[in-house]
Amino acid sequence: MNQESMRSFSLPEYLEQLLEQKGLTKAEVIERSKLDKVYAYHIFSGRKRPGREKILALAIAMELSVEETQFLLYCAGVRQLYVRNPWDSVIFYALKKKMKIIDVNCLLMQLGENVVLV
Repeated sequence: MNQESMRSFSLPEYLEQLLEQKGLTKAEVIERSKLDKVYAYHIFSGRKRPGREKILALAIAMELSVEETQFLLYCAGVRQLYVRNPWDSVIFYALKKKMKIIDVNCLLMQLGENVVLV
């Protein structure tokens, strides 16, 4: 009965769905994420399997909710955010506050954590 609600999305499918829901273009998201353009387009097309930090950069750029971000991480096959992890808790905060990637990186540096993108 729950087959439709349990439908599995590939990473590119879920990214496309999010773009449509948020009224965003790939170009906007890629610019906001500060990812390399070619690499980012490969993520959207499914040609590249990105790491967790790159997925989080896209989530921040798309201003996703925590729930949407967790599902995006799931679709990408990487570890979901865990609030008791200090680095992850900064990302939780950034998602809730709809921070820009540069501000997230600054906050992470201030707290002595690794930045999302170098």
